[in-house]
Amino acid sequence: MASYRRLFIFVEGNDDERFIRYVIEPEFMKKYDYVRIIKYAQEKKDKLCNLIKSIKSMGADYLFFADINDAPCITGKKSKIIKSCKEISPNRVLIVIREIEGWYLAGLSDEDCIKLKIKCFSNTDNITKEEFNKLIPKKFSYSRINFLIEILNHFSIDEARRKNRSFEYFYNKYLKQW
Repeated sequence: MASYRRLFIFVEGNDDERFIRYVIEPEFMKKYDYVRIIKYAQEKKDKLCNLIKSIKSMGADYLFFADINDAPCITGKKSKIIKSCKEISPNRVLIVIREIEGWYLAGLSDEDCIKLKIKCFSNTDNITKEEFNKLIPKKFSYSRINFLIEILNHFSIDEARRKNRSFEYFYNKYLKQW
């Protein structure tokens, strides 16, 4: 009899949670019986460490997402995360390059960009939150969230794999292999 498989996905904030819920969670639900997304940015470090310790003790899987932001490199960002909580295993930390907004845009085809009236990108590795916000069309100026949801309604995993190297890495290491 197959064991009950659980996955906990730690994300920084609301935009990360929304992306994971729309794009990543459905893919993992094909392999796991239970998937839970946890926002960690507001959690106290000791509570976060205890939660990860509990997840490990029950034999569940977990992934810890973080934007690289202004860290000099992936290794440096991972080290900073692990230093803040020794319970986190380096191979469970996924660094989004540069920020989650790059992943959102990566999943849009040129046709979808034209429909949404935004610039087309062949690579979204260096997109920052500020650059993303400047792209928001006037018809969505009242709600950034509605714009993000509209992007997700057009999102293609295959397109994102071509346009963002950290998404491609995530896909190959976790979505494909787990």
